[in-house]
Amino acid sequence: MPHPALVATDHRPYPLPTRPWVLSMRWLDLLFMHWALPPESLRPYLPEGLKLDVYEEQAYLGVVPFMMRDVYPRCTRPVPGLSHFPELNLRTYVTAGGKPGVWFFSLDAVNRVAVRLARAGFELPYYDAAMKYECSDGTVRFESRRTHRGAARATFVGRYGAASDIVKAEPGSLEHFLTERYCLYSADSAGRLLRGEIHHAPWPLQPAWAEVSVNHVADQIGVSLSNETPLLHFAASLDVIAWWPERVA
Repeated sequence: MPHPALVATDHRPYPLPTRPWVLSMRWLDLLFMHWALPPESLRPYLPEGLKLDVYEEQAYLGVVPFMMRDVYPRCTRPVPGLSHFPELNLRTYVTAGGKPGVWFFSLDAVNRVAVRLARAGFELPYYDAAMKYECSDGTVRFESRRTHRGAARATFVGRYGAASDIVKAEPGSLEHFLTERYCLYSADSAGRLLRGEIHHAPWPLQPAWAEVSVNHVADQIGVSLSNETPLLHFAASLDVIAWWPERVA
């Protein structure tokens, strides 16, 4: 049987990779928090060869807490204690070679093994963190405090949930621009640009609510988000597959 993520493919902006996928995962209780920012506030942090993607002349910075479940390599199965863990990322939106994707400034996770494997295999800026995640009666409580040795501090404390039913993100809309992206970009130690393809069904987005008491995740790039009101979206569950990253020509 095909992987659950492969049930729908017609919505992709370009064909699936022809080589086998290598990693399966499920994203649960995900909150998109997005802030519109002047493009010049983010461009200096991107590597050479990567273009900042903008919507109506605005760049967007996202803080995204969620739960990772059933993370496992192809031809294996989830492993208790290793395959389920909360994660928090700080991201923006970019393009290279005509493919829109995601650039991660950081990804924090409580799973030390996953942090090291992702740093080595996908060249992603993962960091160790102490985290708490609870979901009860439709409310997610999420706390994260970075503990990675030598890394900039990053802390998040909040609660959130869905505010209404699923709304389809139409092509051309801001919601579609922010979420319907099927690759991520990273850079290796020599500064060479890499692209990692991913696939999933269209995002089951719901308008969301959030009460955040601490959010210093963007301090690491000199951006303060404490007094800004973000655009909020929630997604209850999404099956995802990923491919090994490849060099961008």
